[in-house]
Amino acid sequence: MKIKFAGAAGEVTGSKHLITFNGKKILLDCGLFQGKRKETDEKNRHLKFDPKEVDVVILSHAHMDHSGDLPILVKNGFKGPIYCTHATRDLCNYMLADSALIQEREVEWLKKRKKLAKGEVPEALYGLEDAEETLKLFRGVGYEQSFVVMDGVIASFYDAGHILGSALVHLIFYDKKKKKHLKLCFTGDLGRRGLPLLRDPQPIPPAEILISECTYGNRLHANIDTVEDDLAAVVNEVCERGGKLIIPSFALERAQEIVYYLNILRKKDKIPSIPVYVDSPLSGNVTEVFRSHAECFDIKVYKEFIEHGENPFGFNDLKYVRDAEESKTLNGKPGPMIIIAASGMCEHGRVLHHLKNNIEDSRNTVLIVGYQAADTLGRKLVDGFKEVNIFGDPHRVKASVYVMDAFSAHADRSDLLDYIGRIKELKKIFLVHGEQTQLEAFTGSLHDNGFKDVYVPKYGEDVEIDFGD
Repeated sequence: MKIKFAGAAGEVTGSKHLITFNGKKILLDCGLFQGKRKETDEKNRHLKFDPKEVDVVILSHAHMDHSGDLPILVKNGFKGPIYCTHATRDLCNYMLADSALIQEREVEWLKKRKKLAKGEVPEALYGLEDAEETLKLFRGVGYEQSFVVMDGVIASFYDAGHILGSALVHLIFYDKKKKKHLKLCFTGDLGRRGLPLLRDPQPIPPAEILISECTYGNRLHANIDTVEDDLAAVVNEVCERGGKLIIPSFALERAQEIVYYLNILRKKDKIPSIPVYVDSPLSGNVTEVFRSHAECFDIKVYKEFIEHGENPFGFNDLKYVRDAEESKTLNGKPGPMIIIAASGMCEHGRVLHHLKNNIEDSRNTVLIVGYQAADTLGRKLVDGFKEVNIFGDPHRVKASVYVMDAFSAHADRSDLLDYIGRIKELKKIFLVHGEQTQLEAFTGSLHDNGFKDVYVPKYGEDVEIDFGD
């Protein structure tokens, strides 16, 4: 058996891991690379393998850095099934279509601003038709239900507790010649225990090989128990100044979490009654998917809302904005108000317009509530840049910038060590989905905890797995 690490190797985005077994190829995830435009565009278009040779895709969850390159795969010849959980399939119905629209808008913007080398003609990564063809290949499977991937390979999904529908992938490979089997687990993105909305990560059966993310392999998150008071403090400070609170948020999961907490704060009268706008058509669509998959919710949500017939994602001050013209009017309205808008890393979408119009006003605040990949606008704000480019133009950062990593849906170092430590029969660990500092730090942490066979693969590297190990 061989594993090619074709993405999220030595970096966070672009999750793609190709397993070759008995002449067949299984691709774990097919995500978009995110970061510097030219570099990531090249990597997204030109995969480290031939899509026509891939037999099956197994998708861990719907985030774009795990699913967003699937239309490229299909566009270039992949015709096999794409296995995922039911909720992931439903989310991708919206996520991939939205991604296609973003690609097309980016090309239009580049042409308009002429940000191109002489003779260079831009082309969208893929279009809506490619996304629609991709969705035809999706096959939904429930948690803890074994299914045959191909001859000699059985898989199961276990709840990863990261986002709605996220899954750890457990695979059993059987070598008929050697009459031996090998068990492998891929974490996708592992969630945290005790988060709102979703269940905690499920334990998995024994596995000898683990491909694990380590996004926060060198960090501990702030205690989730302080989130209500911390968020209330930020909101109240903005209200006192009469400003606007801009929250760049991933349309999937983070937007729903923020709305949930604002709902709780309003119910408890911890924040005043002010307008709250979720300025993202995608967030509105994703929220409807959430409401249709209550089986994924944590018991706390049932007790607080579902049992009483209440909507955790709706309250009197809240409005979901779909129309683009209405979105533009928000910039002319006086504060205080809260605007939640995608994208979470401030690279695309309506949040860029809100940042452009509000970042130079000291009454306003930008609240960062999610991971920011290297070279993104969101990372520059987190790193304290005094001036940033938005739509190609420089803007002074006069608004306050706060970071709340307690919202993170990724396991931190402690969570990862605890989860990995409970996996029985584990022999070898491959670390992916982390920047170099996290990879190095978490390798050391694993060594300190008795795991000696830990390997950090390079981008495009092939690693042989011997069933006799």
